[in-house]
Amino acid sequence: MGDRVSARYEIETAFKLSEAVEAMAGEQSTGTFARVPGETDELREAHAARVERITQTGEGRRPALPGAKVPPAAATRPVYRRAEVELSWPLANMGPSLPNLLATVAGNLFELAQFSALRLLDIQLPPAFASAYAGPQFGVDGTRRLAGVAFGPLIGTIIKPSVGLSPEATAEAVSRLAEGGIDFIKDDELQADGPHNPLELRVEKVMRVLNDHAERTGKKIMYAFNITGGIDQMLQRHDQVRRAGGTCIMVSLNGIGLAGLDHLRRYSQLPIHGHRNGWGLFSRSPDIGMSYRAYQKLWRLAGADHMHVNGLRNKFCEDDDSVVESARTCLTPMFTPPDKDCIVMPVFSSGQTARQVPDTYKALGSTDLIYCCGGGVVAHPGGVAAGVASLRQAWEAALEGRALDEAARDNAELAQALDAFR
Repeated sequence: MGDRVSARYEIETAFKLSEAVEAMAGEQSTGTFARVPGETDELREAHAARVERITQTGEGRRPALPGAKVPPAAATRPVYRRAEVELSWPLANMGPSLPNLLATVAGNLFELAQFSALRLLDIQLPPAFASAYAGPQFGVDGTRRLAGVAFGPLIGTIIKPSVGLSPEATAEAVSRLAEGGIDFIKDDELQADGPHNPLELRVEKVMRVLNDHAERTGKKIMYAFNITGGIDQMLQRHDQVRRAGGTCIMVSLNGIGLAGLDHLRRYSQLPIHGHRNGWGLFSRSPDIGMSYRAYQKLWRLAGADHMHVNGLRNKFCEDDDSVVESARTCLTPMFTPPDKDCIVMPVFSSGQTARQVPDTYKALGSTDLIYCCGGGVVAHPGGVAAGVASLRQAWEAALEGRALDEAARDNAELAQALDAFR
């Protein structure tokens, strides 16, 4: 595509496909409902979005979403045609700017009256975006180095209860997890800087535990402190974590926006753990929003080092195929050639235990991931250390190609986990 941005969509419309897609292309570039002064043929040639492809995929008699118009000629018995569409724009329309890219490929088009479904499936970006944005600073290799885990997944967990604990109670929980052999701990996305657990005091108490543990064992456990807030707040909170010896910060991506993450990334000296809370607004319906394939590219380029992808047989509505596809995209280079591959570490979470490990490894074919288990660690009947051990035993069995039941005969902690988490 050279210096063009391209985007792929799934659409549904009662209008002729070519007419509806032309309206879509016009809305997102030079078009308006009527020619205006100054809108020359030369300008349209240089800046209008281009329809690259329309492939009809099906049709039906009922609209997927309410509110769409139908052409007068089809008012009594409209036919709703579905299609996959590819549009492209010259880079000159928006420049290598992620916020303006988003306005172009995922802006007003979702509201267009011609469409009863419209979903962004993927985007392809020219090399200028790789030059303009820093991308992940640490990614997989840097995360492994700081966490002291050279091979295999990082075994992680989330501090629960989500909110309500004091800094002292949080530090006590961290102490138990550290002694249990965990690699990675994160704040819940709901735990930020509330008066019951102010971040500055939480950082002080938690890092005292983790620094003491590192002095004794030589292993610095990675803790992702939730620093989500305004720009100045995030920079200040980053510095608090860094000064205390912390090795990771976390932000709610949808809360701080692309420009916020980009600014933080250019300042940060620590890995950025990207939490996607609110993702269901984009993904829950197959008829509107965007795919994770498109979504994660924006945040990787803006500077996230870790990206949440849900987990197999999770507590949410996402199916396993979608979870695995999401994780694979995080480990796939964005540009060709991959001078800046933007590889990030996928984070599996949501109801994960030892039971999902074999299928996770079989489907992904990689251990470059963070495997976050809440109850799978702290609710293990043998305690935290047994919970961590059961996960390591499950991953060892997966890598060796052994069935979990077989491995459980030699590992009491794994056997307990399989009995407890059904």
